[in-house]
Amino acid sequence: MVTAYDAFHGRLIRESGIDIALVGDSLGMVMQGRSDTLAVTMDEMVYHTRMVARGLEGAALLVTDMPFLSYQPSVESAIREAGRLVKEGGAQAVKIEGGRAYAPTVRALVSAMIPVMGHVGLLPQRVHAMGGFRVQGRQPSEGASILADALALAEAGVFAIVLEGVPGDLAQRITAEVPVPVIGIGAGPHTDGQVLVIHDLLGWTPVDRLPRFVRPFGRGGEEAVRALSLFRHEVEAGSFPDENESYSGTGPEEAQ
Repeated sequence: MVTAYDAFHGRLIRESGIDIALVGDSLGMVMQGRSDTLAVTMDEMVYHTRMVARGLEGAALLVTDMPFLSYQPSVESAIREAGRLVKEGGAQAVKIEGGRAYAPTVRALVSAMIPVMGHVGLLPQRVHAMGGFRVQGRQPSEGASILADALALAEAGVFAIVLEGVPGDLAQRITAEVPVPVIGIGAGPHTDGQVLVIHDLLGWTPVDRLPRFVRPFGRGGEEAVRALSLFRHEVEAGSFPDENESYSGTGPEEAQ
């Protein structure tokens, strides 16, 4: 699973064969430059989901995060707001953060024919309550609580669970005991799948800002700066465009 925020990202995921595209509320940090995800609105999530759907063209499962306070107030608000993501955005499933307390919400969404992905462990929407972005489950009692959360969500009807920011041995235990796929992020190698933010994965995020658990699989940021610098240099030198790169007034087919 890889995050996606626009049609370009959707196309990349489509062409690479990734299984799941997640329109994460992480867009608040990655795309908007905020320090957390809390200010992201439902209108923004619908907008970004719609763009990703166009790029995906149905090639991967499209899951969208429900943003902060879109599902917490009531089951009714959860159904209404999740319905917007499906009807207006084109999402095929939604993801909510939280454990046992949200089992009734999960049941209601599933009953409303909206597939749900769960999310336990480190919960970015609870960043203030958790004292920051910190590893969860280091103490046995904390680990037992996270496992209980995951089991409760599975019993309530989620089709998969994201497990974030927990020790690898705890992730391995949860993956073995929970009867739905577990997708890890910062949770070691023993989960059923993995998710990364697309900017981190492609090397667009500066190395000094990457979480320790992220491995860049490309050098997109360096290549982008190189290309932009080369463009600037050639424009300043007068070598771009040349005569063959001028617009002829004909369409693409005629120009070729």
